[in-house]
Amino acid sequence: MDAVTDNLDLWWGGFLRSLGIAAWAAVGSLLLGTLIAVFRVSPVPVLRSVGATYVTLLRNTPLTVLLFAIAFGLPPVGVNASFYVFGVVGLILYTAAFVCEAVRSGIATVPVGQAEAARAIGLTFGQSLGLVILPQAMRAVVPPVGNVLIAMIKNSAVVGAIGVGGDLFSVHNRLTSALGYSQLSSAAGMAIGFLIMTLTAGALLAVAERRMAVAR
Repeated sequence: MDAVTDNLDLWWGGFLRSLGIAAWAAVGSLLLGTLIAVFRVSPVPVLRSVGATYVTLLRNTPLTVLLFAIAFGLPPVGVNASFYVFGVVGLILYTAAFVCEAVRSGIATVPVGQAEAARAIGLTFGQSLGLVILPQAMRAVVPPVGNVLIAMIKNSAVVGAIGVGGDLFSVHNRLTSALGYSQLSSAAGMAIGFLIMTLTAGALLAVAERRMAVAR
């Protein structure tokens, strides 16, 4: 464990960097995933097709392939940004497909009568979805969405592979390649960092799930 104890400052910086990647990706994937879920249940056929195509493509594309396609495929066509931005965007696009399906499954748990009642009092599709259906569906999607976000935190390690720099994966590479620490001890430091993030996220989601259960 000398790779950890001798380099606490590096690990702390890497932890904060990885935490930032996960936090931005969580917010972005929740927003985009919910939007795609709305597309998937929309009465407009074009929107349903767009949503279904997005989910099918992104869920069946390896995250590493997507990240490298964004980071090294966009600059040649004039889209330039830092690897950090490219990594976060790729993680958002990938995770949103799984969030979408979790949200859509929650929408399916809401009784059909709720939507019919909303239409009966003159609410539009958007109003009934936003005011009646989604608030009830969100209570059912906390566990599955939580699992998706925890998986996303672990997937954020892959973002380091495109050269983001400063994250836990990059610290691990620096310690093993440049400073000569063993792979095992350095990997332990990286694992501890991600373990702290996932356990904290799991505890917060458990609190949210209990509160939602009380709200029922």
